[in-house]
Amino acid sequence: MVKQPHEVGSRVPATLLLLLAVLLALVAVPVTAAPAAQAADGDAPSVTLSKKEAGKGGEITVKGGGWRSEALLILLICGRSTPERGVIGGTNSCANADGRAVTTDKKGSFSKTLPVAEPPEPCPCVVHVATVTGEQAVVDTVFTVAGHPTAPLPPPADEGRLAVLATTRLEGESSLLTWFGAPPARQLVVTVGNLGSAPVEDPVFEIGTAHGVYAPQWEERQWRGTVAPGSKARIKLPVELSAGAHGDYQVSLRYGTKVLAEQPWGVSRPWGVTLFWVLLCLVVPAAVFRVGMAVVDKVRPRPAGLVARHAHRTRRPAAQAPPAPAALPWFTQDSAPPDIRRSAPPENRPPPTTKGQAWTRNGG
Repeated sequence: MVKQPHEVGSRVPATLLLLLAVLLALVAVPVTAAPAAQAADGDAPSVTLSKKEAGKGGEITVKGGGWRSEALLILLICGRSTPERGVIGGTNSCANADGRAVTTDKKGSFSKTLPVAEPPEPCPCVVHVATVTGEQAVVDTVFTVAGHPTAPLPPPADEGRLAVLATTRLEGESSLLTWFGAPPARQLVVTVGNLGSAPVEDPVFEIGTAHGVYAPQWEERQWRGTVAPGSKARIKLPVELSAGAHGDYQVSLRYGTKVLAEQPWGVSRPWGVTLFWVLLCLVVPAAVFRVGMAVVDKVRPRPAGLVARHAHRTRRPAAQAPPAPAALPWFTQDSAPPDIRRSAPPENRPPPTTKGQAWTRNGG
């Protein structure tokens, strides 16, 4: 049977459409898979607990995922906390002595056994997981410490609404020890005001120090006092760097999740340390050289003449008889007085050698 031209023409477009659909499906696979891969890489940090409730003395296993790879984390059981409001009062509300540290693997996961301890504040409690260095990341998971007291959380107004009212500054000077590498220390002075309707008691701030392109390292600083609603307070918080630190630093002040102020800090180089190493590099080789030369001089062989001379110099001289008095040239036996001449012993005179004296003796 011979196919009609219009039948062949109708089937060709259908085949082409099928091929185009297959190609579009193959191309669409990587396009739709790319967002999924990005979502996997950008997953938010998560924490799961093996138990939701345990008593003091027990243990729970804390697992996590989605964290930065090879990040150092701290695990704590904290009271007076919820995942929504965080840890009220900072780590002062946590059982710090029973905390644990863990490092995530290359995939950002970890698993760590955490002993159950009673926090200093009543429950509600959480397992607080936070990064120690680098970019800040925190996850709080609900946990109940069996047998621990429970109390309602304070109203949100008690958290305070502090704001900076004046320019921050660093007070203090470097000492002589800082010139030799001691940790530089200052006081961050800031004036804050309470914009809320409830007083803020003993607020806990965080001081962050950043150097270069690195993320700030945060440390908690608690200020003892009360800021009444509508009033202001002048707060001084200590800031300290590591030993030998120098260069340009950035000091940040954070309250809760809000950064209140930032202050630059230029730290001079500890030139005393450089001077110490320069002197050490000069004195030690000189001392080694002198010791080596003394050893070489002690053990090297000496010629026989030098040895005898050295022995003669070191030998003590023997006692010598006093020298006889020299005779005076003008006082002889012939010129002496007669009395002295007769008493003087005869002396053997040599025979005369002149011709006149020989002729006189022979009777001439």
